[in-house]
Amino acid sequence: MLIAPDSFKGTYRAAEVAEEVAAGAESVGFEAIRMPVADGGDGTLDVLTRPLGLELIEMESVNPWRAPCSGSFGLGEDGTAVVELATFSGITTPHKGFRDPMTADTYGTGLAMVEALRRGATHIVVAAGGSATTDGGLGAITAIVEAGGLGTATVTVLTDVTTRYADAAVVFGPQKGADETAVERLTRRLEDAAVTLPRDPREVDGTGAAGGFAGGMWAQFGADLRSGAEFVLDAVGFDAALADADLVVVGEGRLDGQSRAGKIVSAILARVHTVPVVAVVGSVGDDLGDYRDRFAEIMVATDLDAMRAAGARLARRA
Repeated sequence: MLIAPDSFKGTYRAAEVAEEVAAGAESVGFEAIRMPVADGGDGTLDVLTRPLGLELIEMESVNPWRAPCSGSFGLGEDGTAVVELATFSGITTPHKGFRDPMTADTYGTGLAMVEALRRGATHIVVAAGGSATTDGGLGAITAIVEAGGLGTATVTVLTDVTTRYADAAVVFGPQKGADETAVERLTRRLEDAAVTLPRDPREVDGTGAAGGFAGGMWAQFGADLRSGAEFVLDAVGFDAALADADLVVVGEGRLDGQSRAGKIVSAILARVHTVPVVAVVGSVGDDLGDYRDRFAEIMVATDLDAMRAAGARLARRA
C-alpha cells in the first residue's frame, strides 16, 4: 500500500496523515509505504526536506505588509534551496494590523531568496501557493535587485494554476480580501507592471500564480515555471514506489471539483493506470461529479483516529 496524501490544510500535515493511515494498515499486518506529498503550496517545504536532504535555515524577514516576521527555508548540500512563499508572503502569515490586499507584497520572500543566495544556493525553488499578494512579484524583484541580483543562480517557481499574469487579481484577489474596486486597481497595476519588465508575462500560462509572483520571476530572472505536483512527485520518487504498490491512497482536506485542476490528487491519478486509488479526505464537495468515478473508494476521516481506522479497513479488504 502506497500512502501519498497532501496536507489537510489548517489541521494536519501530510506526514501526519500518511503516518496514521499507514499505522492503521500495519496494525492488521499490511505493509505500507509512507509518502507525504504536496502541490507547490503550503507544506511543500515540509514534504521536500527529507527527499532533497535539506537543512532548515531560520531567518528574520518581513511579512506581506513589511512587518517583521520569522521563518525558515531549506538548503541542500547540492546548492538547492526551497523557499515556501506562504511562510513570508502568505495569506496566513501572522500580522497584527489591517491585511490590506493593495499593499501586500512579496518583498519578504525576496529577502528569503537573497539569504539563500548568501548561504550558497545555486538553484532556488519557490513553492508559490498560498500568497496574500497581488504585486506581480515586484516586491521580491526589488529585494533581489537591491542585493545585487541572482548572479548565476537559477530559479524554479512551483505552481498549481494556469492563470496568466494580468488575470491574477480577478481570479485570486477576492479570496485575499480585494473588493471589486480593488480588483480593478490591482489588475491595472499588473498590466502596467507587465510592460515594464524585461519580458512580457501576460501570454504565458501559470504566470499569475501567487498574484503574479511567478510571472515576475519568469520575466525578470528567466525562472522556470513548473507544476508543483509533478515536481514533488518526481522528487519523492513516486513512480519507483508505485511499481511495487497494489493500492494507492491519496488524501487532502477537501476533495471537490477543484481537485482535478493541477492539484496533487489529479497528478497522482494521471500516473496510476492499473492500481486502485482510494481517497481518504476530510470532506467531499457537492461539485465532485464524475470525478468520483476515478476512485475505487472515497473515505471521509476528520481526525487522526479516523485516519488510522481507515488504513486498517483498507488493509483488511486488500
